[in-house]
Amino acid sequence: MKTTASLLLVDDDAAFRHVMASELRRLGHQVETAASGEEAVKKLETLEAEVVLLDLRLPGMNGLETLKAIRARNAAVEIILLTGHGSIDTAIESIRVGAFDYVIKPCPLDELQIRIQRALERRSLRQRANLLERGLTPPDLAGSFLGEDPEFQRLLRLVDRVGPSDSTVLIVGETGAGKERVAKLLHARSGRKSRPFVVVDCAALQESLLQSELFGHERGAFTGADKAKPGLFEVANGGTIFLDEIGEISPSTQTKLLRVLDSSVFRHVGGTSEIHVDVRVLAATNRDLQQMVRQGQFREDLYYRLSTIAIEIPPLRRRGSDIELLARHFIGVLNERFGSSKFLSPAAVEALRRHHWPGNVRELKHAVEAATVVCEAAEILPEHLPTAVRSAPRAENGALPTLDELERAHIRRALEASNGHRSSAARILGISERNLYRKLKEHRLLS
Repeated sequence: MKTTASLLLVDDDAAFRHVMASELRRLGHQVETAASGEEAVKKLETLEAEVVLLDLRLPGMNGLETLKAIRARNAAVEIILLTGHGSIDTAIESIRVGAFDYVIKPCPLDELQIRIQRALERRSLRQRANLLERGLTPPDLAGSFLGEDPEFQRLLRLVDRVGPSDSTVLIVGETGAGKERVAKLLHARSGRKSRPFVVVDCAALQESLLQSELFGHERGAFTGADKAKPGLFEVANGGTIFLDEIGEISPSTQTKLLRVLDSSVFRHVGGTSEIHVDVRVLAATNRDLQQMVRQGQFREDLYYRLSTIAIEIPPLRRRGSDIELLARHFIGVLNERFGSSKFLSPAAVEALRRHHWPGNVRELKHAVEAATVVCEAAEILPEHLPTAVRSAPRAENGALPTLDELERAHIRRALEASNGHRSSAARILGISERNLYRKLKEHRLLS
């Protein structure tokens, strides 16, 4: 924990300022001084003080007025009042309007040092909380949703209509189509946009661990649970929880999730107390949940509860000229990042158009980045593109391959590129290792 601070000492007593500033500097603090409230406010326009030591009785602008003026301009600085015995009531009132604490003059140095340490601790906690909230609250990504295709434009209009509601939304789309980005845009369009947006990768966790992550657990609920832990539904309270790859959850978890959706109530694993939350649920899948319902693999009531509103993201191969539009955008971003001026040749554009993009926008972005890195000149040619892109697979009879054939070939190439290492192949494909294992079984690629 940090033990020294940047301080501003505000007191109209010159002798007190001199002595106290010297003592505080001896303790390692950086100290600036001001003789009045007006001078303190002016200094704080350029001085990045962490803690202000503010005398309550000042000529002109008094301590309480100075406190309010500082708070109006700088919410991050901590303020400790220096007060006499006769002004304790005013000092307590100042805490209500934003002061951290007060110390009675004459100020014992050890007591003042304790107050400064506590102020630094609170400042640090507030900064960490702000960072966490910013990390959980994604920006509005609308400007990065590029596409002129009519189907894609209909998707964006639907997001604009659905976003402000609290309805549960099921986002359906292939791997790499941008399901999480659509979920973030829905959150940014809602009244919950300043609250947390929590992502749960349902395919990446085993059942017991997933339930613990979603609903939390009590101490001793299972081996290794040495302390209680809140669930992600609690973390998302007031905001949005995004359940990615919802088709991968077990029947047991499906049952518990249905109860939360119906009642907004759940219990910690190993707990008995009911916890109520206010959370909007968004879910996503690249699987056919209706078929899973027919096969008895997914609860029908949960499916209908999740799909109050369904949004389907069109695959990239159905978006025509958007392939070139997106490719040029990605190259522009890379040029700006690396200070280069590369561009696509007509032949490279044609190769991009011929490819069927089983990995969708994610695959396109990686292909363009790879070509930009490999290309030494300014013009990107077909030979700079990944092999899979410049030589799209064709069926034996010359017809276009099916989606299953494209996906199978895409998975095989990822496995070859990673020398058969499944976790590396899953990263290349942008899916979880558990999801990759399921696809390997589907395509009979397990060795």
